Amino acid sequence: MGYEGREKLLDKSLGSIYKLVILASKRALEIAEGQPKLVEGFSTAKPSTIALHEIAEGKIEARKIKAKE
Repeated sequence: MGYEGREKLLDKSLGSIYKLVILASKRALEIAEGQPKLVEGFSTAKPSTIALHEIAEGKIEARKIKAKE
């Protein structure tokens, strides 16, 4: 898999670059700690790269949390 466009990634992270960074960093940490990868073909890639590809493919998504009233 090649380069993933920023717009495609932002759509998966509720439109915020900050949420995208947090989502990718949390998932990269999980991968680095030994969690299985959700995409194939990235055996030598860095965990952060794998996390971004998982987000681009829709395997990982951000979700809104409703505020308590």
